[in-house]
Amino acid sequence: MKIVKEKITKDLYVLRIDDDQTSYFESLWDIPEGITYNAYLLATSDKVLLFDAWKHTFTDLFIEVLKEVVDPRDIDYIIIQHMEQDHSGAIPKVLELNGNRAEVLSHPLSEWMFKSFYGLTPKFRALKDGEEMTLAEKKIRFIFNPWLHWPETMMSFIPDDGVLLSCDAFGAFSMPLTIFDDDEKIISGYYKHVRKYIVDIIGHYNEYILKGVEKLSSQSISPKVIAPGHGLVFKNNPKLIVDYYSKIARGIAEKGKVIVIYDSMYGSVAKGISTAIDELRKSGANPVVYRFTDVERCNFSEVVPEIIDSQAMIIGASTYENDIFPYMRYVLDLIVDKIKVGKPVLTMSSHGWGGITASRISKMLGEAGFKAVDSIDFRGQPAENDLERIRKDVGMLLAMAG
Repeated sequence: MKIVKEKITKDLYVLRIDDDQTSYFESLWDIPEGITYNAYLLATSDKVLLFDAWKHTFTDLFIEVLKEVVDPRDIDYIIIQHMEQDHSGAIPKVLELNGNRAEVLSHPLSEWMFKSFYGLTPKFRALKDGEEMTLAEKKIRFIFNPWLHWPETMMSFIPDDGVLLSCDAFGAFSMPLTIFDDDEKIISGYYKHVRKYIVDIIGHYNEYILKGVEKLSSQSISPKVIAPGHGLVFKNNPKLIVDYYSKIARGIAEKGKVIVIYDSMYGSVAKGISTAIDELRKSGANPVVYRFTDVERCNFSEVVPEIIDSQAMIIGASTYENDIFPYMRYVLDLIVDKIKVGKPVLTMSSHGWGGITASRISKMLGEAGFKAVDSIDFRGQPAENDLERIRKDVGMLLAMAG
């Protein structure tokens, strides 16, 4: 675990902790890469402002690093940009040490959330979308960006310094070795964690990413620095992270990338999938394969993000108790919930006595906007005519993918 206190501008600090203890973010998403929590402190000769905090687990450590910059009693304002507890968890202790002197500024919804989460009623001022006020000798504009990723989330823009404190938006999983975007190699490896974060955490509200970017543009906000609640602070080229978020939100595909997800209990589905993978490779495509078998189980948190920038998808599922194999059913539920950009899809399944799985999958995905190429169901092992059909379907899939 690493703690960092670093200046972004002459009076704005990032207070960051690398969380290598949380195995499942939101008790759901497997994050062996870890995550950071970034809080920000604006300390001038006039006033002291705290923007967000850390997860409650790290409250004592947060207070320690905060005290290295200011006495908590001297904090005049606490700006809560997002009430989720990984950002607000340490704030009750800050208020306690502050003697509840600080005024809490946030979205109107945050007031009752704060009381519900922590049983506290601080001095609260509800902000308005687009409201601008002068605090700590700086003008600060507050921009609401609902559903990125709760209804009360917002950003804070400091025009004099060109700094956008963006909270969950423009954030990512992982614990980058640097604080800022000043190492091209680190940035290159960082994007996969950004994509995973976007799809897993914000994917359900995907349309609001583009709405949020457009809102900033419509207000002529072109930040020199983007400082999110998780991950790297972009102060060298903030356009990189904005453009990448927009690319993922639009589902712009990598040429030739085809995501293949399947289960196989006894090898029947695997045989059909193997034929599809061979045909993909012969055609020059790049299959990215995830599987559930008796010796391997893929990570849900990694699978779904791979779909968003693929050109097409192949799904293979066993029939289990007259329904879709349970792990595949869960993956499909996540796909329907998180992926809002339809892709061409080929489905196949194996059954012993009731052939319904492939058609059910096609129906689920079709209703979610995916474009079905074919739905192949075979009894037991696929016969040669099934394999030939799969080969032809792969060609159709790639043609449809463009």
